Amino acid sequence: MIHSMTGYGKAEGVIGNKKITIQLKSLNSKQADVSVKVPSLFKDQELVLRKEIAKDLQRGKIEMYLSYEANEKENSYEIDEVVFQRYYNQLSLLNGKFKLDNSNLTATILKMPEILKAREESVNESNDNAVLTLLKEALVEINSFRADEGKTLELDLTDHINKIESLLAEALKYEDERTETVRTRILSNLEDAQQKDNVDMDRFEQEMIFYMEKYDISEEKVRLKAHCDYFKKTMAEEQGQGKKLGFISQEIGREVNTLGSKSNHAQMQKLVVQMKDQLEKIKEQVLNVL
Repeated sequence: MIHSMTGYGKAEGVIGNKKITIQLKSLNSKQADVSVKVPSLFKDQELVLRKEIAKDLQRGKIEMYLSYEANEKENSYEIDEVVFQRYYNQLSLLNGKFKLDNSNLTATILKMPEILKAREESVNESNDNAVLTLLKEALVEINSFRADEGKTLELDLTDHINKIESLLAEALKYEDERTETVRTRILSNLEDAQQKDNVDMDRFEQEMIFYMEKYDISEEKVRLKAHCDYFKKTMAEEQGQGKKLGFISQEIGREVNTLGSKSNHAQMQKLVVQMKDQLEKIKEQVLNVL
């Protein structure tokens, strides 16, 4: 079963005194292109998170966002004692010098600039493990999303491959007709040139056989059918077939192109054009396969 590279996953949890949210988004890419955006508080974990994502999701343009909200009951600011001491010394000196009242000194200092500072936050090892566990929950969700998208992709790709096989079967109905059409056209040209009576018919038939061998499509039709079967077989394998399906679609393209160049029949060429249209749709969709 195939998986899409497109996906979304989200996990939320309370770790320590913080509500943590992890979001994962992925789009198609040739390689694993992982972008991790975390607040400075979690910067130490960035490399670990990146490795875990790359190992689990394998391929794609992947973005991870980690955000957190502190518990409202927690005071995120504290008094800067150094600044408080500085203000206290200066104001006490001025009050003594000018004989002012010291009773409201503390209240006055607390209104001064820079008296409050943000409380320093830290993450301990147990919290690190909890964040990694939360990431794994988000990875489970995004993989589930990718699997669901993969089912839709598989149905679409199977439909296009089946249409190519159907068009091939339709084109082969004209395989024998081509020989007679070419033979009739050449004889008609000879008649128009008034050269038919001068032609050795035995030699003519030999030349016709040689001529039609150049346009024989026996190998192409066998290989094209084999490539289509292999494509469907590969889709049924474990995930990670995207590049392989891309290579098979290239081989299908080679056989379709050769079939078109050898067809030498208007109706067959129309069917080959329709095959190419189906193949282009396959190539576009394969880019999204993991």
